[in-house]
Amino acid sequence: MSPSAASPALPYVALGDSYTIGTAVPIAERWPDRLVARLAASARPLELVANLGVDGFTSADVIRDELPRLDDLHPEFASVLVGVNDVVQGVPAPAFRANAEHILDVLRSRLPVRRILVVSTPDYTVTPAGAGYGDPDERARGIRRNNEILASLARGHGIEFVDVHDISLRAADDRSLVATDGLHPSGRQYGLWVDRIEPVVVRLLAG
Repeated sequence: MSPSAASPALPYVALGDSYTIGTAVPIAERWPDRLVARLAASARPLELVANLGVDGFTSADVIRDELPRLDDLHPEFASVLVGVNDVVQGVPAPAFRANAEHILDVLRSRLPVRRILVVSTPDYTVTPAGAGYGDPDERARGIRRNNEILASLARGHGIEFVDVHDISLRAADDRSLVATDGLHPSGRQYGLWVDRIEPVVVRLLAG
């Protein structure tokens, strides 16, 4: 399809934590930016009007600081990736579940479910710096638990959930998937995420 036949770009807002803002990688290598670039010539492109991710944010922080900004941004597509800092800060599972459900309820009040994407949290414990953020086995269990909560809530509401957890585990043997800070995903890893995310978003935007 020629660019002239494409629909206008949909305003896209990305919510979340360091994995959304892409700590330790250039802007162009962040996964939301890479997703937008991949879709630039598609029939339904996206325009990233705001990346609201903040390093260290929990689900409660997203509720307090990020969701209120949706009123001014008026997104027509949104993604959310949150949960790792709830694990690191010891937020109990019931509290995380309640916060995650609130986030999804707010998004559903503003957008059709086919315009919302939930992405799983990667496992930082396999990175060189991972052991500095708590017992790796315990933290890994917490990440899996929060991902299961998010997946269950998302699918219960008919929202697409994309799991990139298994990709992050490859960093245990492939350090090219880790950013220079020794903790966060590299641009190469985010590219692998987008390989998995892109077809899901294309399907959503076609609906």
